[in-house]
Amino acid sequence: MKKLISIILAVAMTLCCFALVGCGKTENKTDSKVAMITDYGDITDESFNQTTWEACKAFCEENNIPVQYFKPAGNTTTDRVAMIESAIDQGYNVIVMPGYAFGGAIVEAAPKYKDVKFFALDVAKGDLLEAGVGAKGEKYDYTPDNWKLEDYVDMSNVYCAVYQEELCGYMAGYAAVKLGYKNLGFLGGMAVPAVVRYGYGFVQGVDAAAADLGLTDVSLNYVYGGQFFGDADITAVMDTWYAGGTEVVFACGGGIYTSAVDAAKKANAKVIGVDVDQAGVIAGYAGVEGMTVTSAMKGLYPTTYDTLTDVIVNGNWDAYKGKIATLGLVSGDDPELNYVQIPMGEGTQWSDSFTQDDYKAMVKDMFDGKITVSNDVSKAPSDFATVIAVEDQGAIKG
Repeated sequence: MKKLISIILAVAMTLCCFALVGCGKTENKTDSKVAMITDYGDITDESFNQTTWEACKAFCEENNIPVQYFKPAGNTTTDRVAMIESAIDQGYNVIVMPGYAFGGAIVEAAPKYKDVKFFALDVAKGDLLEAGVGAKGEKYDYTPDNWKLEDYVDMSNVYCAVYQEELCGYMAGYAAVKLGYKNLGFLGGMAVPAVVRYGYGFVQGVDAAAADLGLTDVSLNYVYGGQFFGDADITAVMDTWYAGGTEVVFACGGGIYTSAVDAAKKANAKVIGVDVDQAGVIAGYAGVEGMTVTSAMKGLYPTTYDTLTDVIVNGNWDAYKGKIATLGLVSGDDPELNYVQIPMGEGTQWSDSFTQDDYKAMVKDMFDGKITVSNDVSKAPSDFATVIAVEDQGAIKG
């Protein structure tokens, strides 16, 4: 009996060992430690930073990998580099950076730490060149195609993912007009490329829907807040818009949505969310259900989670390093597979005038190239208007 028990115990221990070896998500099999450095906002912005952090945290918790976020003391490249170096000094060797502002930090820090993997969201070629060209004492002309990135930026341990925000901006604008709104507004945060692409796509979507419906009385107010948070000054502008007849505002830029929501609540009006499905966030903040018409979303969570999985768990860093990937439409049949979209569920206020099937048909036309959306940020908002009236009010601050 004792011999039998010993045999059973030995077999059980062997099986247990095999189970532990085979279960990569219960034990950390790498030396990776993930740090996220916040952008202008923080991990409670209910938008860009928070979504990226939640993806990092979920991935790391599921894979038993240490994770921490670091908030720079200020909004300069020096502040960001200091926080990156602090994370590296503490043993973090996968650095996740959400936001265009990390271009300069990547140029400065990445070459110093060749064993560290740098993964950035929304950092485009132009953001890197602006810093890299300047670092070599040359004058950048803000035309990325005129420059060879490899001559100015060491990308050997860097991967960047950028999005076609103009596409989901278009979707949101088109949906809003189809759903019956004729007086619209765009409130951007800072006039950075991603926010501008959102806004210009929105203008094009509004214009296209108005043209399809034969409308000539659609108007659009357009302004940048100059910051990524709401305040009394920005709310006052939104109050003026809503009092003047604006029905819905696309609030695009982190926490700046609070100013649009505060004003919309007083006017019993509507807003459009950004980056993620913000219907629940906005309802929670306002204490009012049904305020959000839709949201222009980009796949921050799946991009972050899937990239970390492929790089850390699957060991495929070589497939990423040195590249800037542009993420947009990957399916003409299932909108929810795309990196840019509007909510298919209750996050969009569907009606007979614009149904889910109408949305799917629009996405298919975009995927097939029948609908094209410009991402030319050198133009003015009004340049994209053919049948609507656009009032460009510049910036509230800055």
